[in-house]
Amino acid sequence: MATVQTPAMAGVNSGQHGHDQASPGEIAISVIIGRTSEFFDFFVYCIASVLVFPKFLFPHLDPMSAMLSSFAIFSLAFIARPIGSLIFMRVDRKHGRGVKLTAAMLLLGFATAAMAFLPGYADIGYYAVWFLVVLRFAQGLALGGAWDGLASLLALNAPDNKRGWYAMMPQLGAPLGFMLASALFAYFVSSLSEADFIDWGWRFPFFVAFAINVVALFARLRLVMTAEFVALLERNELQPERVRPTFRANGKSIVIGAFVPLASYALFHLVTVFPLSWVVLYTRDSISHFLSVQIIGGLVGAGTIVLSGILADRIGRRRLLGWAAVLIGIGGFLTPFLYSWGVFGEDLIVVLGFALLGLSFGQASGAVASNFQKAYRYSASAITSDLAWLIGAGFAPLVALELCNLYGLVAVGIYLLSGAIATLLALYFNHQMLTIRD
Repeated sequence: MATVQTPAMAGVNSGQHGHDQASPGEIAISVIIGRTSEFFDFFVYCIASVLVFPKFLFPHLDPMSAMLSSFAIFSLAFIARPIGSLIFMRVDRKHGRGVKLTAAMLLLGFATAAMAFLPGYADIGYYAVWFLVVLRFAQGLALGGAWDGLASLLALNAPDNKRGWYAMMPQLGAPLGFMLASALFAYFVSSLSEADFIDWGWRFPFFVAFAINVVALFARLRLVMTAEFVALLERNELQPERVRPTFRANGKSIVIGAFVPLASYALFHLVTVFPLSWVVLYTRDSISHFLSVQIIGGLVGAGTIVLSGILADRIGRRRLLGWAAVLIGIGGFLTPFLYSWGVFGEDLIVVLGFALLGLSFGQASGAVASNFQKAYRYSASAITSDLAWLIGAGFAPLVALELCNLYGLVAVGIYLLSGAIATLLALYFNHQMLTIRD
């Protein structure tokens, strides 16, 4: 496997430890490629959970119950993710990061591709549902193992005055993966009849997901498996540690870190999955049109993610996250009114929501990573990320849709507001910890 040579690595080879900083740009490219592939898999399933699985697996239920059942299966991956982290960190300790990453990405790719062959309820009844349950849980296990430490390495090797800029780069994988997944589904929805789409058209994005996973795997291994980067990972102490000592040393920071991105992660699904389910259940609007609007929203979100890097370096990450949480809370109040405006309001919610999401999501990941003790940074960051996704995003579509069904859109706005309050409280307690420590 070819070795990527940079001046930083030349310092490693020559033993000049004063110049052993890895190239941030090189790491960033690998991180973006990896995250894009993961989020593409993620959003292919997200969109299918709205457009396909309710009719394909639950045709005997009413539309609302079918959608809620589909969202319940959707949540399984977030439950499985922390378990996957535990399993694959053990693999990392015993066999190395390359073996761990290869096994995790292959599991993710095969679980996703296998969904393309899923039989429907009409073919084998409830066995089809259980097959999807197993495959979705396998996706979650694999996502837990896909944590490679490169995002933490990128943060550690970024220039002091560019921390926010390099922190936002891994987050670009979300809008890139979302736009690609939405574009594929928009094409098949607009090109096929509803019967053909439900029968076979939806399967093609899952095949594409497997192909992208293979490309992303080799791109990441090319960097992770070089002797120079292994040395840099070891020098920065980005090695997996056991969970118990990690919690003993960093328990408070892990808990706070899991709640810091709550507003961002709640909004994450309330501008992607939930509005699509709203359009399907409560309107007769064109699905392909709405997916096209979401692609535009993804472009806007990518732009504000980049903007978040600039703003974070100027005003500070904590302040930016705080202001973004306040704006998300205000958005929670406005949500019911915007939905009442019909198609224009739905489209406006998506575009403005993605704009706010970019500002918050761009800096939400690893916001308290600097609090972790160096020896535990790798494991603590992985655990924090898993818990944050589980608490903030795992049940968001299910909870939001059920609240909407029971109490109306006002309840969805209150749910989003609660996430913003949780983020502000977590930022406050994180600041108090830093003040006490100083």
